[in-house]
Formats: sequence, C-alpha cells, structure tokens
Amino acid sequence: MSQGWVSRLMARHAVEGEAAFEPRSRRPHRSPNALDSTVVALILRLRTELVEAGHDAGPDTIAWHLEHHHSLSVSRATIARQLNRAGLVTPEPKKRPKNSWTRFEAAMPNETWQSDFTHYPLVDGTDAEILTWLDDCTRYAVSVTAHARVSTAIVVATFRAATAEHGKPASTLTDNGMVFTVRFSGGKGGRNRFEALLRRWDITQKNSRGNHPQTCGKAERFQQTLKKWLRAQPDQPGTLAALQLLLDRFRHEYNHQRPHKSLPHRAVPAVLYTSLPKATPSPRGRVQDSHDRVRTDRIDTSGKVTLRHDSHLYSIGVGRTHARTRVLLLVHDLDVTILDRSTGEILRQLTLDTSRRYQPIHPPHPK
Repeated sequence: MSQGWVSRLMARHAVEGEAAFEPRSRRPHRSPNALDSTVVALILRLRTELVEAGHDAGPDTIAWHLEHHHSLSVSRATIARQLNRAGLVTPEPKKRPKNSWTRFEAAMPNETWQSDFTHYPLVDGTDAEILTWLDDCTRYAVSVTAHARVSTAIVVATFRAATAEHGKPASTLTDNGMVFTVRFSGGKGGRNRFEALLRRWDITQKNSRGNHPQTCGKAERFQQTLKKWLRAQPDQPGTLAALQLLLDRFRHEYNHQRPHKSLPHRAVPAVLYTSLPKATPSPRGRVQDSHDRVRTDRIDTSGKVTLRHDSHLYSIGVGRTHARTRVLLLVHDLDVTILDRSTGEILRQLTLDTSRRYQPIHPPHPK
C-alpha cells in the first residue's frame, strides 16, 4: 500500500472505527452530465399524457415532443433509460427483433394504396366495421369510414370517393378477402366489381399470400393505432354516425398533426403526401390479361342459364327446347360460348351486353 492510502485509512478509522475498512461505493458525489430532475419529470408526464390520449408513447415520440414543444434535445437512449427506471416499460423478451423484418415501401405517393377493414364495438355491443385506405409511401390516411358491414359495393364506393379527391393510384395492395378479390372462390363468379373497376382503370391489383398478414403490415399497424386511440376516448360511440365523427377527427390528427416514426425526420404524413410527385396508373403497369373461365351448368326449365360478371348476374336465353340440358360455358371476358356437354354441339355464342340483365336469343332491332 502507498503511504497516502494508509494515511487516509488511519484518518477514517479515527472517525468511523472498524467501519472505515468496509468497501465503499465508487460512485461520484456529483454528475455534471446527469439529466435535470425537471426534465425527468417532464418525460414521465409526457409519457402519461400520450398514453391517456391513445397515442404512441415510445422514446422516439417523447423525444420529438421535447424538441418541438419544449426546445429540449434528449437522446432516445436517455429517455428509454428513464422510462425503465420508472417501471413504465413492459419487457417483451420473446418479441421478434426488428432486424429480422423484410421491409418494402413505395417510392412515390399513390404508387400503392393498402386497404383492410377491422371491427370495433359500439356502446350497445353492436359490431361496426371500419374500412381504411392508406398510402404506402407516406402513410397518409386516404379514407377511413365506418359501416355496419363492409361489402364489395362499399369498397368500390369508398375507393371511387378517394380517387375523386386524391387521384387514382397505380396499384392496390389488400388481403384475399372476398370484398377485394374472388380469386379463391373457384372462378365461378368471375371478377367482382372491385376487380373489374381496377382493370378498367389500368390499376394493378396486388394481394398478399394466404395466412401472411405481414405483407399488409402498414394497414394492420394503422388499425392498431386507430383502435388504441378510439379506446382512449372518454365518449365511446353509440352509433355509426358518432363513430364516423371520431374517425374523421382521428384522420385529421393522424395526417396533419401526428409525427410518424417511419417517415424521414419523423415528418407528418400530409406534408410528404402533398409535396412529392404522385404516381399514376399505366396500362403497361398492369398485366394485359383476359379473364377466361370454364363453367358447368344446367339450363333451367324456361330455357335460360345464368352467368355472373362484374358482381352482376345475367340471364342468357338458350331456348326451351334445351331445357334441363347440361352445358359447358366457355367465357373469354365478354365472349361466351355455350356447348352441350354430352354432344359438344354449340348451342349459342354471344358477346355479353352489360347494359341489360337478360340476353335474349334474338335481340330486338334498334329503333
């Protein structure tokens, strides 16, 4: 031991006795770089306020609020350390690490719109469904609407309204719900009204593979944020109209006030959506395909057979002489050929007239 260390021990022993030889903490008496207690209290208060309002309350969001509303620059790691010390973070050791994700993102606004619908209960327990359209590039909420039940007609109506306000997207990305696509229905009904609309407008339709919701992860994450905000509201909606008012308020806050973690510099979605050039549909962007189907059916007693096209059911006259005959329908878009299954005889060939639901054998002469 050095002479100085022995002298310090003797001085401590004179004051403290045998306790002078116990190990002591090497923690400094003061830390000039420590976070001020008022800043720590502000971090904890912001965390509480954001959670109660139903907003994201992670370290990145708290850092954004400190910088933009309180002119304080605090690192994400420091904020996370303070939240851990206060016991406000729930550890999730089994959560999948972010570096294992395969990310994709559209390069321009309107390049891809993601869509999905989710459920939310009203005050009386009635189930309501919320349909959302989200821009993949900027996370801009294009449309958020409440319905008793989402159908293909509602999907088409909301999509038309969104395109009238924001322009047509180059592509859409959805799951395989029957309101979006009928490709897993066996092909008996042809394209539904939404698929037919996208084809007429030269919009590419993309669908996720079965049992893989991660493909539509942006829409899924948006719904999680939306329902978290709805549950935090003091006045829960009792009607669809009341729910729609809340959705309109959330959409405005989400698009124009709330910073988004996934955007550059935590930008607000509306700023990027309105400032960047937008993509448009292109006939070359969509696969030029024809919709071919083969259907088996039986002619009814009145001499007709039915065929569904663009979510509408059409009756095709073949003749009473062929009643109860089993037939084969070869459908190439609007061109239809009806064959006798047993003999192969062509019973009728026609091009479907979509302006009328009944296709007579001898169309009337034009006036």
